[in-house]
Amino acid sequence: MKDRAMYDVQKIRSDFPILGREVNGKPLVYLDNGASAQKPQVVIDAITTAYRDEYANVHRGLHTLSTIATEKYEGVRAKIARFINAPSEDHIILNSGTTEAINMVSYAWAAQHLQAGDEIVLSIMEHHANIVPWHFLRERMGVVIKWVDVDANGDLDPAAVIAAIGPKTKLVAVTHMSNVLGTVVDVKAICAGAHAKGVPVLVDGSQAAVHMPVDVQDIGADFYAITGHKLYGPTGSGAIYVTPERMAEMRPFLGGGDMIREVSRDAVTYNSAPMKFEAGTPGIVQTIGLGVAIDYMMGIGMDAIAAHEKDICAYARAQLDGLNWLNVQGQSATKGAIFSFTMAGAAHAHDISTVLDKKGVAVRAGTHCAMPLMEHIGVGATCRASFAMYNTRAEVDALVEALALCQDLFG
Repeated sequence: MKDRAMYDVQKIRSDFPILGREVNGKPLVYLDNGASAQKPQVVIDAITTAYRDEYANVHRGLHTLSTIATEKYEGVRAKIARFINAPSEDHIILNSGTTEAINMVSYAWAAQHLQAGDEIVLSIMEHHANIVPWHFLRERMGVVIKWVDVDANGDLDPAAVIAAIGPKTKLVAVTHMSNVLGTVVDVKAICAGAHAKGVPVLVDGSQAAVHMPVDVQDIGADFYAITGHKLYGPTGSGAIYVTPERMAEMRPFLGGGDMIREVSRDAVTYNSAPMKFEAGTPGIVQTIGLGVAIDYMMGIGMDAIAAHEKDICAYARAQLDGLNWLNVQGQSATKGAIFSFTMAGAAHAHDISTVLDKKGVAVRAGTHCAMPLMEHIGVGATCRASFAMYNTRAEVDALVEALALCQDLFG
């Protein structure tokens, strides 16, 4: 296939220095990308340069270093807008990641517009970051959480989400891609159906944005959150897209420097959005690193990355389905390259992960911050192998070989 021939995965791998190391005497096979992706050398260099040669606080400084830091930091806002096709960088609020973003929506928007008895619709696949902030409102304000289940394949039917919207529903909050099952959700259909009923939608794009092109205008989300450490950028970086209508309805979540114009003994005049929602000294270097990571991804091309991962996903799916003693959770036709699994018998996910690590294969084990989903599918914990743009078919084979050892030990 021509596109695959143009995609030089070995060249990409050479850009990530950690992929050349060994773990327990074996070549590292890093399959924990759903938790956090590795960083290319250009991101590492950008972070080093920012701290070593250009570090200063941003915005109000008039000296050379502050000007450099401010230009690089603020330049990331426009990069993120292009990355997710936001209509303007003014729609982008910079933050530490999706957890902060969703909490901001909870405090700055939802707490102002909901009252006791009002409803928030969630899918059962949500990460805790898109559950706990709504529980805060349930505990403190009497807001009601309505859950929509996935089917036996792990698919979320948009019609079921829309049907769950009632007269008291004030928000739908849904993942774009499950961090456990890999299911890609038709968030565009959900947004259209919810808007037809006058209900805004928050989309958690933490997993989706790294695996596929994202167009927030086409999706129609009111809020769309991304997190930097999954996008091959630093921890403590991220952003949320907010439409002008929703942004105008928000009040500041945090108070401090940068988010104000004037402060007196008796009054405060707030800055204009999006600065209004960015209090205090930000993660300057982390955000600069995120901008470089986005440049790197866009240089490769999100369509090309998605095509490569689709191939890896299909190959991994075929290989894992051939292990009749392995239970892979979620069989959606729109599944991305995330595989959560258990083994028949008594082997715990932690035991499986430990054995895989001895073979140099890094996977995650546990509940993946998705306990309601774990309860729904009837498992206490799973192992999760999550793939990225630098993973290869050979690494799928290494995973299968290591799993065979687990079967020998625990089967």
